[in-house]
Amino acid sequence: MTSKNDYVSYGPLPPNPYSATPQNVVVLPYYRPPPRNHTNHLLRQCLCYAAAFLFFSAAAYFLYPSDPTLQLARVHLNRVRVNSSPYLTLDLSFSLTVKVYNRDFFSLNYDSLVVSVGYRGRELGFVRSAGGRIRARGSSYVNATLDLNGFEVIHDVFYLLEDLARGVIPFDTDTKIEGNLGLLLFNIPLKARASCEVYVNTSNQTVVRKDCYPE
Repeated sequence: MTSKNDYVSYGPLPPNPYSATPQNVVVLPYYRPPPRNHTNHLLRQCLCYAAAFLFFSAAAYFLYPSDPTLQLARVHLNRVRVNSSPYLTLDLSFSLTVKVYNRDFFSLNYDSLVVSVGYRGRELGFVRSAGGRIRARGSSYVNATLDLNGFEVIHDVFYLLEDLARGVIPFDTDTKIEGNLGLLLFNIPLKARASCEVYVNTSNQTVVRKDCYPE
């Protein structure tokens, strides 16, 4: 039994299980996404435009039609003779081989190949070959023989006598071709021309030199 002067200790009351559970609220700062890198975006656009430009430029370069190239691959002198009686005439015979190269990626149809021979800028005669077809990026060799008998030399008599005295006669050859290129549903006309200077030795009946240049 205790007296009124004695100290009595009491323990704390247990928490009420039915009391409301306290809620904690966390406030986050506003998140702002980083700005886009406009430099990289513009760089990608420039690269795409450059690639497209190069692609179309290459396509135009390969598909754009080009004229064929001509080359006098071989020239052989069969005979050359100058007759002085009853007047000054010229007998001449050439065998020629012309190389035709189609630079396009489509086949080429040509109507004819014309080779003419002249002297001092005047045409002496010409020969015409039949037409043909050249495959894409291909070549074709056309043979032609020009025979000229009894051609009367009137305007260039003095030049011809001077060349005979030197033993070398210069002749001009002019080669022309015309045709069309089969591009899908279209026919595009094409033509080419090449000229050569052929120097003939009258003593041994041979070709001394030939100088050719395209036109």
